[in-house]
Amino acid sequence: MLHFEAAGAGPGLAFIHAGVADSRMWDADFAEFARRFRVVRMDLRGFGRSPLVPGRFSHRDDVAEALRAAGLERATLVGCSFGSTVAVETALAHPDLVEGLVLVSPSLGGGESEEMERFGEKEEALLERGDLDGATELNLRMWVDGPHRTPDQVAPELRERVRVMQREAFAMELPEGVQVARLEPPAEKRLDEIRVPTLVIIGALDVPYVLEASEQLAREVKAARRVVVAGAAHLPSLERPEAFRAILEEFLFP
Repeated sequence: MLHFEAAGAGPGLAFIHAGVADSRMWDADFAEFARRFRVVRMDLRGFGRSPLVPGRFSHRDDVAEALRAAGLERATLVGCSFGSTVAVETALAHPDLVEGLVLVSPSLGGGESEEMERFGEKEEALLERGDLDGATELNLRMWVDGPHRTPDQVAPELRERVRVMQREAFAMELPEGVQVARLEPPAEKRLDEIRVPTLVIIGALDVPYVLEASEQLAREVKAARRVVVAGAAHLPSLERPEAFRAILEEFLFP
């Protein structure tokens, strides 16, 4: 069972973190929306306070279990980056639980990208050498700074906040026998099955691969619309929190 927190009363709202973070990325949003919603946030396995354990599992089933354990029959899922992929898979595998999707900086459906392949190769090489600090900085340059800024153009407290979460994830023990169950057919081939209201939020300074993926999602998900946050890269909820919450509130209270 993954670690999760729940607070508040009202309609269900669940926050699923990015792959460079954990549930702490939602500190401010969790507190704010718990005033009007039954809010859940979780650490996916391998992040924060949810260790990986031997055996077969899926993030989508973990999310569904956490929602039910929090007493929610239905919820709007807010997923960032990798968390948006988990949110989509949860909606496809457990449609009875999901009444809306907010996909922040999504990469699902983006196809192949030389940029992402090069990034993956560099990250893998650093991790194989045991250079966790180098791999962490590589991720900060990619996902916090983005392709249009240097590190000194980004708020130091933002870089440090993400650095701590990403570094802890890299340091987490990876036991033998862990198997992640893939969704079949894969989610990127089933986007037309999504019927719930869907909002795609993207930072204007994000990497081209993610920008293209967000456009594809907005096209292929029938009930989707796309909003661009100026002055933000891959983590708009952390860079432009007031703008992000305003966009989310407009979606939740049309």
